[in-house]
Amino acid sequence: MNFKQLLAGAVLGLGVTTAFAQKSVKQDREAIKDMCGCFEVTFKYTETFAPEIDYEKHYDYNATALEWAELIKDEKDELSIQHLLVINDSTIIKHWRQDWLYENTKRYDFNHDNEWTFVEMPKKEVKGQWTQNVYQVDDSPRYSGSATWFHADGKHVWDDVASSPLPRREYSKRSDYNVMMRGNQVAITEDGWVHEQDNEKVIREDGKEDVLLVQEKGYNIYKKVPDAKCKAAKEWWAANKEFWAKVRAKWAEVYGRDKDLSLEKKVEGQALFMKLFPMDVTTSQDKIDEVIEAYVKKG
Repeated sequence: MNFKQLLAGAVLGLGVTTAFAQKSVKQDREAIKDMCGCFEVTFKYTETFAPEIDYEKHYDYNATALEWAELIKDEKDELSIQHLLVINDSTIIKHWRQDWLYENTKRYDFNHDNEWTFVEMPKKEVKGQWTQNVYQVDDSPRYSGSATWFHADGKHVWDDVASSPLPRREYSKRSDYNVMMRGNQVAITEDGWVHEQDNEKVIREDGKEDVLLVQEKGYNIYKKVPDAKCKAAKEWWAANKEFWAKVRAKWAEVYGRDKDLSLEKKVEGQALFMKLFPMDVTTSQDKIDEVIEAYVKKG
């Protein structure tokens, strides 16, 4: 085989690889967008294995909700979905947010005690991967992980393990552990999507190995329903999105410092969401910046 033939083969191989990568990214984006819309959600959690025989397992957790997931950013390498809870068809509560970043190299890993460690990953380690950044109701950080979407045999799955604070269902009720190691699997289904979890509730102290308290199995099952059921949420977001864009802008500036981050749990006796939620939608960027900055201890 002469040089021209070798070169032609290399070019052809490069073209096939590029086409495959483009197809994969297209499928990835479609899978992420499938998490948007109106959903009836079922939450199921049960504690399973505990290494200490005298550990008393907590009761199973079961709940249901109606949730609207709005696509608020749609760019080539970044998608953002804002979740809103719908209570009694008319009361709206801003819920969590998830951002998806393609081949992203920077993220914040939860450590413990409201502290996050800034991590910069080599480009080769995140090739083809999507980072999922999950945020609290006030747009402060929650957890982050990077992994590859897989599309095969009609299945669309993303799977990762991430260190996170206690879940909302337990953070005001439990003090026997301080970190949840989340085994997160996102799977797109015919009628919605499922967030399957294999979690470890651990005790973390500086300079020591994590101590496992108990393992937990969880399912958040999102069943798509007509968008009309979430009409109130769509209208609420339309009226409030500019305010929350300002909040995200401030947090983007904080995250952009690329430093370890430590946050106050309360300022003047209030958690951050308690100050942000009652604010008028016309509140200035400077005022929002001032309120959020008061919670940044380090970063």
